[in-house]
Amino acid sequence: MATSSLFIHTLLTRRRDPGTHAYGLKSLYFFMPATLALTTSLVILLYISSTSNLFFIHPRHLQISASGDGDFLIRHKPTKVFTFYSPESVGYSEVHRFSERGIVLGETKGPSDTGFDKRSRGMYTSDTKIFHDRDTFQENYKEMKRSLKIFVYPHKQDDPFANVLLPVDFEPNGNYASESYFKKVLVNSHFSTKDPSKADLFFLPFSIARLRHDARVGISGIQDFVKDYITNISREYPFWNRTGGADHFYVACHSIGRSAMEKAVEVKLKAIQIVCSSSYYLSSYVAHKDASLPQIWPRLDNPPNLERERFKLAFFAGSINSPVRSKLLEEWENDTEISVHFGRLETPYSEELLRSKFCLHVKGFEVNTARIGDALYYGCVPVIIANHYDLPFEDILNWKSFSITVATLDIPLLKKILQGAVNSEKYLILQSNVLKARKHFQWHLSPVDYDAFYMVMYELWLRRSSLRITV
Repeated sequence: MATSSLFIHTLLTRRRDPGTHAYGLKSLYFFMPATLALTTSLVILLYISSTSNLFFIHPRHLQISASGDGDFLIRHKPTKVFTFYSPESVGYSEVHRFSERGIVLGETKGPSDTGFDKRSRGMYTSDTKIFHDRDTFQENYKEMKRSLKIFVYPHKQDDPFANVLLPVDFEPNGNYASESYFKKVLVNSHFSTKDPSKADLFFLPFSIARLRHDARVGISGIQDFVKDYITNISREYPFWNRTGGADHFYVACHSIGRSAMEKAVEVKLKAIQIVCSSSYYLSSYVAHKDASLPQIWPRLDNPPNLERERFKLAFFAGSINSPVRSKLLEEWENDTEISVHFGRLETPYSEELLRSKFCLHVKGFEVNTARIGDALYYGCVPVIIANHYDLPFEDILNWKSFSITVATLDIPLLKKILQGAVNSEKYLILQSNVLKARKHFQWHLSPVDYDAFYMVMYELWLRRSSLRITV
């Protein structure tokens, strides 16, 4: 920038004799636009480098929350790994993997390329492995089971809103069962403590789904209910005020939860939100602070013969409630290999999933639906067509090893992408890993190691408060 200024100064102050005066002005006018463009570009780059992590790698990834009474809460954020690839990567073109801070973790040439790449700066997760780092996960998982404690704000059976604040007295079911399953299992688990001094986290037990159906509240009253609830616990207990809510969390699966915190902004900005509507498009969802809850329709029995021959390339059924689904219908409604249904099915839904190699999860009103859980349950490889969707357990699981992500703009290329996977050993690896990953997407009233409940608990453990400093 100093060089550009010096150049302009030289042009303006140079000796101007009659023979060179006109030439000097022409030169000035010629170089001025280019010089201004260069100066502007340098200013923009300087601004980006000072406000963004694009050019800066911080040695620690910390989030600091402060409260009015002088407490600072420092939370170690989990590190995510993103894989950037083009549609050609299905055919095993080179893939570069970057950490959240832009560090190159490794390079892969294809599914047979595993382990440590000597050219990279560290270890990377092979596309054949369902965990980013299985050894680290298992070590931390044991410590999580041993030490994590959660204080659930207590409420009595005669509380006017016991139906909203206490666990349901039946086995959860339906499209939003994950919310009820988690609370019901948590309060009966060894993670729950009645001694708040031992708690790593504090659970806000209100149910968004049940508030929605409560005639006293309804959709229009949820925001006021949440605001009043936070006000009440902050007056009755010291824990919220101590950290500004940074060590508190709630769980919600219904899409109405995305706007439920609009009158309790401190919950949206500081508390941990475990939600099904985990879209980067939503201002209410803060990646890394919050986590994605899998939307799972509970099923009790295992389907027969998951390794059966699947003769249909891909399947989708659902309503037309988004431009993405409209585009899918427009491109593939009459295709003989990709089955797209918007209406009543002639065969059972479960049978369609069992006979298909790939099952499409297509963004509707929200990025999330139960279709990913359905696909995994029936041994079908999920194809995710929902941009900017923070997938469940993405801190732990390597989704690329058991699913395929297709950008919404690439819907016209869908068949080519899927056929490319089927015509190689890629599909066999994907389908094998689906059978390994499906246990992580199942709920049980008595939790089973590595099931959905324990996986959510691990996500919370990653986000627990690691250090509190009093000043």
